[in-house]
Amino acid sequence: MKIKTAIITLIALSGFLLIGTGCSKSVTRIDGTQAKDLSGHWNDVDSRKVSDDAITEVLNQAWLPKFATTHGKNPTVIVGMVRNLSTEHIAVGTFIKDIERAFINSGKVTVVASALERGEARDERREQQENADPETIKKFGKERGADYILSGEINTIEDREGKESVITFQVDLQLTDLQTNEKVWSGGSKITKDIKRAAIGG
Repeated sequence: MKIKTAIITLIALSGFLLIGTGCSKSVTRIDGTQAKDLSGHWNDVDSRKVSDDAITEVLNQAWLPKFATTHGKNPTVIVGMVRNLSTEHIAVGTFIKDIERAFINSGKVTVVASALERGEARDERREQQENADPETIKKFGKERGADYILSGEINTIEDREGKESVITFQVDLQLTDLQTNEKVWSGGSKITKDIKRAAIGG
């Protein structure tokens, strides 16, 4: 009887060990600048690459030195709406922040807050009128107006045959003069991915 009980206990213990082994997880931290495509979907590396490429292009066009020559200062830009018209779920907010970061880091333009961020800043100034030390209160009507707005859209083009598909993310952007509505630049970037799916059981 004791032997039978010992065998049952041993089997149960082995089962628990197997279950524990099957549920174990390993996490390895990777360099955030390296692309590691698991699914072929749009990812954070794509977002940074496209934004960096686009800003490099826009800052090397004629509108920038023309503005500097005419006004004697850097232009002020606001990053507006970038619509996601692709078949992917894309964190557009993150992409917009990547564009803003690339603009700011260039040192060639001044970036002002978005409409949502301006609303938050105005609420804070409103609070200051009643609660802040008079010497530190920030006044209304002192915001810097943007000279240009950057906007655009993201699309996907997909070609599929059997277990293989090629998907292209196309980002189209344009820079518009807010005074005249003149488009002073139009461009963007593309990322193409070849996705091969293994056959079931293969």
